[in-house]
Amino acid sequence: MNIDRPTLRLGIAGFAAEQQQQVQAALSAAETAAVEWKLGGFAEADAWWLHGGRTQALPTGILRVAPGQTAARVVQLTLSDVDRPLAVSLPMAGGFQPTFFFRLEDPASMAAILKKFGAWLQPAMAQYALAASIVENEPALAAGAWEVLRGSDLIAVVDVRLGTAVAPQATPLDFADATWCIRDHGEANLPREFIQASLSQLMWQYAARTTRDLLPAHYRDKALFFRRPPRLAQRKMDDAHLLLLRDLAGHPGSRFEEVGQRTGLGESTLARHLAALYLVGSITANPNRAATWHSRPAGDASDSALPSVTPSGLDAASGPGGLTPQQALDLTVPAPLSPE
Repeated sequence: MNIDRPTLRLGIAGFAAEQQQQVQAALSAAETAAVEWKLGGFAEADAWWLHGGRTQALPTGILRVAPGQTAARVVQLTLSDVDRPLAVSLPMAGGFQPTFFFRLEDPASMAAILKKFGAWLQPAMAQYALAASIVENEPALAAGAWEVLRGSDLIAVVDVRLGTAVAPQATPLDFADATWCIRDHGEANLPREFIQASLSQLMWQYAARTTRDLLPAHYRDKALFFRRPPRLAQRKMDDAHLLLLRDLAGHPGSRFEEVGQRTGLGESTLARHLAALYLVGSITANPNRAATWHSRPAGDASDSALPSVTPSGLDAASGPGGLTPQQALDLTVPAPLSPE
């Protein structure tokens, strides 16, 4: 079985162009058969590196990082909100004592930090391996609860209703030799020691990291429809995802090229963002699964319950979504999204 390796994204701030090249060289040197590091957008990165000489600690608990290039912007981080690995280059301007630090002129120090960050991010890589296995095996997820076994060892559980759970140390090699087994008795049990996430969260994270083309071939030829909003935190989506949701809700039955022309997204960017929406069940090429819009009496602010989201191509049992759009003439998105 061919399981692709995960890509971890490093966001950097405050580095000059030449220094950025040094960081890129360190990422290339850290590439292994198990994981690949790449520079990525700062907001969606898995880890952050800051230029110590341009990082200032403010009394309010905020880190301010001055730009290292003319076109770059100032970056501000609230220390109490930092939720991913962070390292700072030496020497530092002072006022902040980081847990992790490195020297740009010392490739070994950068390699050591990347190794530590890789260990910290192992749970995310285990989730990636599970999502890749779902794409590879295409189990009928709606048929019930699935257990993934390597030999007699349980390494993952997937249940549309309860979510997903994966052993924190699982690797792509574990899933290459694994067997998918549907439970024929009792409810699924998500082991507490496993890393848990909803199916939508799992597949969304995978789509953001993989370099594979995940958009089914017929999605480039057939008419496309909005199905339902992703069951994800709104902050997980970027502007292109929101633009596509709005476009397909307003122009049901559009084809790939038409969507690209209206949104201005290039072919590869369009395919990547549509694939992410496909994997979380938000778009479909089946008109019978398309969203059905219902009118809402004026002044009625109640929200109808939305059905569970599962990947469009893997959920043969679910029907169309019944959604009520917001009462606005110019929708940002076609239906309410989770704010958290």
